[in-house]
Amino acid sequence: MSNTTNQQWGGRFNEPTDAFVARFTASVQFDQRMYKQDIRGSIAHATMLEMAGVLTVEERDLIVNGLNEIQSDIEAGNFEWSIELEDVHMNIEAALTKKIGITGKKLHTGRSRNDQVATDIRLFVRDEIDLILAEITRLQQGLAELAEGEADTIMPGFTHLQTAQPVTFGHHLMAWFEMLTRDYQRFEDVRKRVNVMPLGVAALAGTTYPIQRHVTCELLGFDAPAENSLDAVSDRDFAIEFCAASSIMMMHMTRMSEELVLWTSAQFNFINLPDRFCTGSSIMPQKKNPDVPELVRGKSGRVYGHLFSLLTLMKSQPLAYNKDNQEDKEPLFDAIDTVKGCLRAFADMVPALESRKEYMREAALRGFSTATDLADYLVRKGMPFRDAHEVVGKSVAYGIESGKDLGEMTLNELQQFSDTISEDVFDVLTLEGSVAARDHVGGTAPNQVRAAVSRAKAMLAKRG
Repeated sequence: MSNTTNQQWGGRFNEPTDAFVARFTASVQFDQRMYKQDIRGSIAHATMLEMAGVLTVEERDLIVNGLNEIQSDIEAGNFEWSIELEDVHMNIEAALTKKIGITGKKLHTGRSRNDQVATDIRLFVRDEIDLILAEITRLQQGLAELAEGEADTIMPGFTHLQTAQPVTFGHHLMAWFEMLTRDYQRFEDVRKRVNVMPLGVAALAGTTYPIQRHVTCELLGFDAPAENSLDAVSDRDFAIEFCAASSIMMMHMTRMSEELVLWTSAQFNFINLPDRFCTGSSIMPQKKNPDVPELVRGKSGRVYGHLFSLLTLMKSQPLAYNKDNQEDKEPLFDAIDTVKGCLRAFADMVPALESRKEYMREAALRGFSTATDLADYLVRKGMPFRDAHEVVGKSVAYGIESGKDLGEMTLNELQQFSDTISEDVFDVLTLEGSVAARDHVGGTAPNQVRAAVSRAKAMLAKRG
């Protein structure tokens, strides 16, 4: 057993904490990464306490200077973290008291570790969301630039992973861009609910000291103080919501990853990934493995798991704070690290993708990808769509039997299915004619892709 009880809270205890229990209940091993947020929150709290008349100006300055020195010590690697002091908060407070004396013990006036940790974690998540938003923007910038250069590059579009209609590579890349736009918006929205300040509600019921929560709120850049003390210390909705937004984005990235893996295979050969984003085989010298998209695809599972972990953690918890909530940090921190790592990998990799235009075009020529264009052509000639559908279906069946794509058939061959077909049909059976014909907002026409890229760049520029 430990020789002494924790001096921060051990006054009512008659025996020391068991050594294993001390290690089992400690969180400093992982929550020390919030030291900047803890110090920032403490400086704001001390500033507010002076304005409220709880601290003198001299005491405030002594505390603030001491905390700044501690941050410098931590960042220089000269700070010794103690498991016996349990967490980041008590380690820093103990160091402050050791550095400046009894004045350090006044810092905790009017607050509890409950509202302190709830504030720290919100500050931390807010900072990380800002970094994630910046990485999403960087990835989207790379996508927009690549899409602009590939606006004319024809490739097959798929449904059920079967050739459907011709599209362009630029149009496909902008579909990824749209997914990420929704992800960006979700994280922005999560940030609004993260940016509510619990500090000042103390353990669960507020404090009798004349604190000024709106002052602390402004100093820390929160939008508003939390309205209810019981909810403020025990709410972890924002962490769950962050993991939900992260899970959706990781789902999007798995879709991108799967396509990259398929496209780099010899069976597709649509794109080339630079060697720096790939690895080889220890036994097969010809192999070039797309490890980055494969790993991103695989890492989605851990983020999904963290979402369910936090949902389960909060399930059936009574108000207010419970020790269970200490278990929120490791899944949240790992979700943050995973998302940031995956975004960085993609933001570095995507601009370096190289399209293999000839293989994409060849694939688009297979699978009767202009069949819908032929049906639309017949409808424009006055044929009911259902009849046109049947005519094209018979044409495709003939093509399968004869080994010819629609565009490779002669006029006589096509006219055996309908005499409505005339020489101008070949204008719509070309790949270029097919994509150019869908000339509307959201369509595949190259000029529409470029217009979409232009709108996207304007949106990104507004983010600053």
